[in-house]
Amino acid sequence: MKRSAPAVARNREPILTVLRRVLPATGLVLEIASGSGEHAAHFAAAFPDLVFQPSDPDAEARASIDAWREELALANMRPALALDAQSPAWRLANADAILCINMIHISPWAATHGLIAGAGRILPTGGLLYLYGPYRRAGIPTAASNDAFDADLRRRNPAWGLRNLEDVVDLAAQASLDHADTIGMPANNVSVIFKRR
Repeated sequence: MKRSAPAVARNREPILTVLRRVLPATGLVLEIASGSGEHAAHFAAAFPDLVFQPSDPDAEARASIDAWREELALANMRPALALDAQSPAWRLANADAILCINMIHISPWAATHGLIAGAGRILPTGGLLYLYGPYRRAGIPTAASNDAFDADLRRRNPAWGLRNLEDVVDLAAQASLDHADTIGMPANNVSVIFKRR
């Protein structure tokens, strides 16, 4: 029931370093597409004054998330919520911050539209949207490993693939989310920070 994703062990500490700079001191943090639940559990343990709401549309993923939560006895991590980023109505009315790690390239573009629109709806003024993953960026050559990854994703599902960061930033601006920072991360990934106007 409990899953492990090898990438989590590699990226959770670099992500945590960025989150320590940008997350609010208190409040509710919604994670979209929580997958195995390891990120949510790791961050909940690191931020005891924040409440973490993991979510995933997949029932098996939610079972894994809840298994991690129960094993680690994390009082500030809520049971996993069934939430599809593409849905026009989320089962959560507000959050102080939203995290979305490694979803945008492994989902159809409509999921990114839904994620951005949802963040625009539920974040307060100054609320944080944090994205992590690989992107194509204008004027910056794409690493050979990311090109190969993109080709593999598109072979697996033509609706998947690395997105242009500029397209995501433009989409966010339409939802009153201002691009605050892009931070280089290990393995040719980036952290992308947005703040709600």
